[in-house]
Amino acid sequence: MSDPETDGSLYRDPIVERWASREMAELFSPLRKFRTWRALWIELARAEMELGLPVTAAQVAELEAHRDDVDLAAAARKEREVRHDVMAHIHVYGDRAPGARPIIHLGATSAFVVDNADLLLQREAMDLVRARLVNAAAALAAFARRWKDRPCLSFTHLQPAQPTTVGKRACLWLQDLLLDLEELEARRASLRFLGVKGTTGTQASFLDLFRGDGGKVRALDAKVAAAFGFARTWPVTGQTYSRKVDAGILATLSGIAQSAHKFGNDVRLLMHMKEVDEPSEKGQIGSSAMAYKLNPMRSERMTGLARHVMALASSAAQTAAEQWLERTLDDSSAKRLFAPQAFLATDAILLLHGNVARGLVVHGASIDAHLRREMPFMATEAILMRAVERGGDRQDLHERIRVHSREAGAAVKGRGEGNDLLGRLAADPAFAAVKDEIPSLADASRHVGRSAAQVEEFLAEEVEPVLERHRALLGGDEDLRV
Repeated sequence: MSDPETDGSLYRDPIVERWASREMAELFSPLRKFRTWRALWIELARAEMELGLPVTAAQVAELEAHRDDVDLAAAARKEREVRHDVMAHIHVYGDRAPGARPIIHLGATSAFVVDNADLLLQREAMDLVRARLVNAAAALAAFARRWKDRPCLSFTHLQPAQPTTVGKRACLWLQDLLLDLEELEARRASLRFLGVKGTTGTQASFLDLFRGDGGKVRALDAKVAAAFGFARTWPVTGQTYSRKVDAGILATLSGIAQSAHKFGNDVRLLMHMKEVDEPSEKGQIGSSAMAYKLNPMRSERMTGLARHVMALASSAAQTAAEQWLERTLDDSSAKRLFAPQAFLATDAILLLHGNVARGLVVHGASIDAHLRREMPFMATEAILMRAVERGGDRQDLHERIRVHSREAGAAVKGRGEGNDLLGRLAADPAFAAVKDEIPSLADASRHVGRSAAQVEEFLAEEVEPVLERHRALLGGDEDLRV
């Protein structure tokens, strides 16, 4: 009999199957979640023992001995019976550690394991996203440095504008990533533990266990948090930590997705203009029908996944808004979807981002052709100023440029001819004094301003200190699977 888990007869998540890293997929796996639950039960029991509750070292040791041997099939059977996932796992854990069964989950409610585990896993996921961000930033930094002074046509409103450089444009993408990294690190630093708060956040059950000793309840909260590397817990909660925490984390991931979407779209536009290509393999097929095509499939996937993450952020925001009083359960089903998927998709997005940035191919001939087509118009102000310096009448020269520009534009747009504006100006007696200077005045490198200097300054002052601070995270990004 075939196995529906492997024979292709059931839906499988393409984010996990095709795009995200194995590291991120394992982080949000059932085994990792339920082993984290058990780690939480162990530390709760240990802290309760150390604070004088009737929990023995032998019971804690037994729980530790069975932390990792999670029986998912047994837990699934038990959940079908009791319709409660946490209780199902408590029963299965108790079966494996019978001596500790009486004290597992002592004083706690389901949110103790569910929420604290979510915070632990999301904290670790943020660390992985940070590494992906740093590597993508490093790739863009190298690209920007290489092409810092290569003139190219810039666009405002998607219409030709004054030239920039290829490296300067890359710094716009890079700056967005630095903003995302700063936001991610701030979010990571502000993260707190739920700790041990009880059924409605009042810690009443723990106060009963400690016979009214509030100091020991606070100590228990701090001990469990410290065991997992948290210096602070949320001081007031309902049954759960505020779902604004999740909404904030998803907003940060959405910000990363926005940056990647901008980068991916720009690459798609530049590929359309044949100025840049994303990396591709020798045997890569662009179309099943049009064999000549090289489609921007990586950048398109990046933008598609980015839209998914941005949409998931709205679910987290709505979940935070929908919480009733001390707690409702409608957040549980939503969180099972939006939190893992947002991290998995962001992981996939940043793998793509780094891959594309490392492999971008610049086509100088196409860039030059576009500059030649548009630079005559853009050089007219410089030509006008120089002609005035040589004794010309500014108003007369301005009118002549306007007329010649209209005629040259009509030839380009109406008849598909080349841009002969510079030739027209050179042939006009009014510009005789600057005729020999016109070609140099139309050199694109004269019109890029401080682009190259801005790249150097930005890399030295803003980017390199960040990369140096995160040097240990550089390298090791996985290859794309498809």
